[in-house]
Amino acid sequence: MADATAELPLPLCASDALIERGLAHVFDLLEYGRPARGFVLRFDGQPVAYLNQCAHVPAEMDWQPGRFLDDEGRWILCSIHGAAYEPTSGLCVGGPCRGRRLKAIRVEERDGQVYWYPSDTLKPACP
Repeated sequence: MADATAELPLPLCASDALIERGLAHVFDLLEYGRPARGFVLRFDGQPVAYLNQCAHVPAEMDWQPGRFLDDEGRWILCSIHGAAYEPTSGLCVGGPCRGRRLKAIRVEERDGQVYWYPSDTLKPACP
């Protein structure tokens, strides 16, 4: 039987908490039942969210808490090996994982709030 809550959106943060190309909102979740973290940031006016895990080495990527973008706000960078990812697609365009992608997390923005959608592999850390 399918999990009836799998498609219910869960609130992440207020829309105004995400400044264009600014700090990300980092949140706890479970990936395949194991503790993990995700992040959502605003890029070109839209919230984008990914699992906080480099496609090269499964390590968290933020340089400092919530800081994922380079100084120009153009690329998501991994703090370990400097892999550069396109914020809108998660595609690695430079570094040791070129051509691979970050694991996207489905998000939606409405009514002044950003929500995320759990999936078969990504679940809330606290039900």
